[in-house]
Amino acid sequence: MNALMNARLPMAVSVMQEGYHINERSCYLFVLCYNRLMAASAKALARSSVPRRQARGIRTREAILERAVDISSVHGLDGLTVGHLADALHMSKSGLFAHFGSKEELQLATIDTARRIFIERVVRPAFEAPKGMPRLWKLIHLWISYVEKRVFSGGCFFTAASFEFDSRRGAVRDRIALVMREWIDVLTRAVQEAQRAGHILPKIDAASLAHELHAIAIGAHWAEQLLDDRRAYARSLTISRKMLARVATRKSPALG
Repeated sequence: MNALMNARLPMAVSVMQEGYHINERSCYLFVLCYNRLMAASAKALARSSVPRRQARGIRTREAILERAVDISSVHGLDGLTVGHLADALHMSKSGLFAHFGSKEELQLATIDTARRIFIERVVRPAFEAPKGMPRLWKLIHLWISYVEKRVFSGGCFFTAASFEFDSRRGAVRDRIALVMREWIDVLTRAVQEAQRAGHILPKIDAASLAHELHAIAIGAHWAEQLLDDRRAYARSLTISRKMLARVATRKSPALG
């Protein structure tokens, strides 16, 4: 099991780093990495040489990490301890230590799991929409809806983690930053695709528009979490829609 799980991360990081140099592929990194990792996992579990106990161990680890993401969304990654997680899962600490050798390893694995869930719930469904304005809008709409529906108890995992570790150098901060750069790149490429499709005015700076759309959603999470503004997500969707309408061409499809 350890060999399989440890092999996943270097492959994903390698593909992500490659994407920063090959921008034409960068918009697809979330989906490509996810598909590769899931395919590798499925093949490993299907092989007759993989004992049932080992397969159960992989599923147990995944269940542990999904709970770890939920806990971290509320208490932060720094508040995620083996003891806290063991209590929440009604497991022994020794049982958890069998899966994670250190707190940092647990934190990094939790970040990777949050990324996988985000791909499943937001990026992959959005990529089913046609390139251009439909895909860009679906990315924004699914992202905001995903946070509003509280897939995790504390709201947006990566917004909370970003604020928690933005000034704390180290492996955990680097992993969070890597995922967030991926996401910003996905948004930027979606804007560029919309421009190539003739849906967004060519004079618009794609990176700036992606930054603004991202900032609106982050602000909504802040307002809902800290100020208890229950209209924050609906307001952010309205603002995002108006922003896209201002930069859209006549050829652009209506936003759904």
